[in-house]
Amino acid sequence: MVAKTRRQSAKDQTPQSNGKDRSPFVSPSHAAGKSRRPGKDGKGSGGFNALQSKSVIFSGLAFIRSKIGLSPSALMKIGITLVLALVAGFLHWYHLTHLFENDRHFSHLSVLEKEMAFRTEMGLYYSYYKTIIEAPSFLNGLYMVMNDRLTEYPLIINTLKRFNLYPELLLATWFRSYTGVMDFFGIPTKMCWSINRGEGLDPVESCEGMGDPASFYVTFVFLLNGAMMSLFFIYGTYLSGSRLGGIITVICFFFNHGESTRVMWTPPLRESFSYPFLVLQMLLLTYILRTRKPSTSVLVALGISNVLFMLPWQFAQFVLLTQVASLFALYILGYLSPSKMQSLLVTHMISLSVCYVLMFGNAMLLTSFYASSLVSIWGIIAMREKFVELFQTGLLLWIMQGLAWVVSTVILKSMLSIIFGASDDAHISSLIKSKFTDYKDFDTMMYTCAAEFDFMEIETPLRYIKTLLLPVTMLIVAVIAGKTVKDAMKILRERDVSVKEEKTEDDYDEPEVSARGELVYHALQLLAFAVLAVLIMRLKLFLTPHMCIMASLLCSKQLFGWVGEKFKLQIMVFAIISIMAMQGAANLQGQWGIMGEFSNVPQEELLDWISSKTGPNDVFAGAMPTMASIKLSAGRPIVNHPHYEDAGLRARTKLVYSMYSRKPAETVQANLMKLKVDYFVLEDSWCTRRSRPGCSMPEIWDLEDPDNSGKAPLCSIMARDTRPHFATVFQNSIYKVLRVPKSSQR
Repeated sequence: MVAKTRRQSAKDQTPQSNGKDRSPFVSPSHAAGKSRRPGKDGKGSGGFNALQSKSVIFSGLAFIRSKIGLSPSALMKIGITLVLALVAGFLHWYHLTHLFENDRHFSHLSVLEKEMAFRTEMGLYYSYYKTIIEAPSFLNGLYMVMNDRLTEYPLIINTLKRFNLYPELLLATWFRSYTGVMDFFGIPTKMCWSINRGEGLDPVESCEGMGDPASFYVTFVFLLNGAMMSLFFIYGTYLSGSRLGGIITVICFFFNHGESTRVMWTPPLRESFSYPFLVLQMLLLTYILRTRKPSTSVLVALGISNVLFMLPWQFAQFVLLTQVASLFALYILGYLSPSKMQSLLVTHMISLSVCYVLMFGNAMLLTSFYASSLVSIWGIIAMREKFVELFQTGLLLWIMQGLAWVVSTVILKSMLSIIFGASDDAHISSLIKSKFTDYKDFDTMMYTCAAEFDFMEIETPLRYIKTLLLPVTMLIVAVIAGKTVKDAMKILRERDVSVKEEKTEDDYDEPEVSARGELVYHALQLLAFAVLAVLIMRLKLFLTPHMCIMASLLCSKQLFGWVGEKFKLQIMVFAIISIMAMQGAANLQGQWGIMGEFSNVPQEELLDWISSKTGPNDVFAGAMPTMASIKLSAGRPIVNHPHYEDAGLRARTKLVYSMYSRKPAETVQANLMKLKVDYFVLEDSWCTRRSRPGCSMPEIWDLEDPDNSGKAPLCSIMARDTRPHFATVFQNSIYKVLRVPKSSQR
């Protein structure tokens, strides 16, 4: 246990009281005895005021009802739904906050320890937030992140264009505004303590409160993801037509929490900011699919949610690709009219264009399969009469439209990549190729050797089965599939009749079919998410929550009305929830039982040495996660970092990682001098670590450099003696810093 002693700065000094007075839920003592003064007769004045207040309230409610056009009972139902949604959001916020605190004891960490806790790309993203809040002014900080020379020295890059940093930009703006206002009024924003860490370590200062940059940052991440759970409840309620459906969605999410999200362990990752807006986007899309003619305002809201989903995360375009593909399948099957499909396509196109502008012309957006797919589908719909003339109606027409979409999308994507000269997403194609063939190269091995980018492990579906999430979802999908087959047969018959009678596709009504369109969409979207999750385990964060959404359909009368009256259906649902709770409760207890305290003394020693013994312009190279920490905490220029999506960065990292190959020391030295590196941080674990056969760094290099295969890895040689090519200037149990010769370097 640590010993905690309060330390005050002159700025934050305030009179102290006992611990109870610090609680935000306790009223100030001066208000405890406050009472209302009665009228002369002790009741007349108070009663009259109460009647007046009630009259005003009822008049207000009547006015709201008249404007909205809802009955009192409908307003009451909406009110109950919103209250339950708020409760779900609060519970998830509380759950995330306490899991994060229990895992790291974050509130007791020093500024440096909090920064070290944000490892790999998390530290890289957080470093730009830190840059903006520590800059002399906001505009100065914005200029620094848009003209960054530290991240890929000596290149100057616009990090807003490259790294999806709008969340950090927004949070830094809020933090500067918040602390500025609080300082103006003289209100303390944080409380600092002296933490005795024991074990011979020096005490550190730890600060709590919204005035602490790291605490401010993670607080808003968890608030956003708490709001996401409120959306999940509303989403499940709307989709199933029952508040019990919303409750099932929330319960399933909590029971499968470890498979649904990792925000409690990795707050700064892009998915933490992006995914909540996908939930909002799919909720709006569900409403649009249910509405025969959606209003412009709803389509605008969908477009805004698209932008909010895409801006924070470079992977969002792949998710939207699966959504557009699912919608196109709805169109082909007849669940979606051409006009509504085109409205959705226009909305996606405008959203993509807005993101392209806000990302300062990031070519990956326009050269993506998502962008090409939008154009391809638009062309197919525009030529629908030609398709009907060529292939008539029926199954052949469906197949040819699908084939035309695939071929035209691939061709258009290839053409755009050539036109824009973009190769940043080439590793995605190689990664997909490696999943289905024995293809291997350096970049694909860097991904697939990490567990989160490997195939889904068999334990994951087993965990779904234990909580009944997978069986329930499969049952619901089977019911939807059965109804879809019947609908497909009906649509084929109706189209045959419409062709004989020379009717257009929009001339006949299909009310029963359209009523189930959103259910078919969700089933198709679930299938797409399942494929992504099986290929790349990290992407189960899309699959598991969507399975929870699908579970809400247990309460759908449309699917399970055959069970009987409402009471019988509810009994069935509660029985299933009870069985789910047996494993779900154990899963929650396992999460609550995770107790830890972050400490990384070797890295702390490394960062302290770099800050005190090297110059601010000295350039570093090494393992990508460590480089992110060096940039964040020491502020030194680096030549490589964990954001591996850029083709140039991948080439740089390959040169840096030649230290872990079997190449001669002279070659590696020349590579580092070419990159103008002053210091290389050598980590023995990167030389010896092997997640599975073929996945150690020397083995990965054997694929690229078969000529040197069989030789001793250079990193193991450097671990023993770095002379004569490098000089050791720092060493502890984990890290060894090598000075790179400066001759002919600059």
